[in-house]
Amino acid sequence: MRGIQTIRDAVGRIVVGKDEALELLLAGLLAGGHVLVEDVPGVGKTLLAKSLAAVLGIDFHRLQCTPDLTPTDVTGFSIYERATGTFRFQPGPVVTNILLVDEINRAVPRTQSSLLEAMEERQITVDGSTSPLPVPFFVIATQNPIEHEGTFPLPEAQLDRFLLKIPMGYPTLGEEQEILRRHGDQDSLTTLTPQASREDVTSWQAEARRIYVDPSLDRYLVELVRSTREHPAVSFGASPRASLALYRVAKALAFLRNRSYVLPDDIQYLAVPVLGHRLSLRREERLRGRTPSQVVEEILAALPVPVESQGH
Repeated sequence: MRGIQTIRDAVGRIVVGKDEALELLLAGLLAGGHVLVEDVPGVGKTLLAKSLAAVLGIDFHRLQCTPDLTPTDVTGFSIYERATGTFRFQPGPVVTNILLVDEINRAVPRTQSSLLEAMEERQITVDGSTSPLPVPFFVIATQNPIEHEGTFPLPEAQLDRFLLKIPMGYPTLGEEQEILRRHGDQDSLTTLTPQASREDVTSWQAEARRIYVDPSLDRYLVELVRSTREHPAVSFGASPRASLALYRVAKALAFLRNRSYVLPDDIQYLAVPVLGHRLSLRREERLRGRTPSQVVEEILAALPVPVESQGH
């Protein structure tokens, strides 16, 4: 766990006041999923992702999304070599360990969908040939609120591929002053050095998978997800994929918090980031200003919490 804490400390020296977002980002990585970071421009989404990649010491590529981006700009393409009479594959930015997809909802839906196979199947297909992606493979996508000009809403199928959706939020007055002190005169990213390796990351992922989950928490988790399908404000609830996502990321969070077992608190803490973006509210509820996060909080408040087992 010393290595994980070193990572958190190093990123914390660059990114001010985003400890919770960093913890959720690391939980997503250790759970083997992908993370969507959403908020208005300029609050540190890209800085957080780039800082994490820099201290992990593994391959990192950035994809800046624009309306003219094509699927081959993501996956790569074949180039004809006249000298040899053969085609050579030129990998796209998706062939990496950490892929930062910046402002994903500025890309048109056709390009957004080209990420689906990579995110779900951990492979790409170009010109009929399929190739596996490196291990680990972790997508951090940033997104501006859909009300902003020039954005395209992500399709539900792609939203469901994100293990977590993390809001950033504006900094406090003190945090914003600290940002000026740290970043006003220099690019602090250049001070970061690798603190881990690819082997460290895959080892942490394996350890997170071994975290114990009591059967009573299995039931609590499933009841929570199933309740989203029965809530009167919801038109489409969370699927079994959401149950698996919550189960895996709860284990990862327990590991990050230096425990060998999951607590009810872990599931409650993660419910909104894991389930909120997977719910579709009825139109009349949206018009009233109700949000999926509010619905998840209501379900949590009404659901009996299991008594902690001593079986771990």
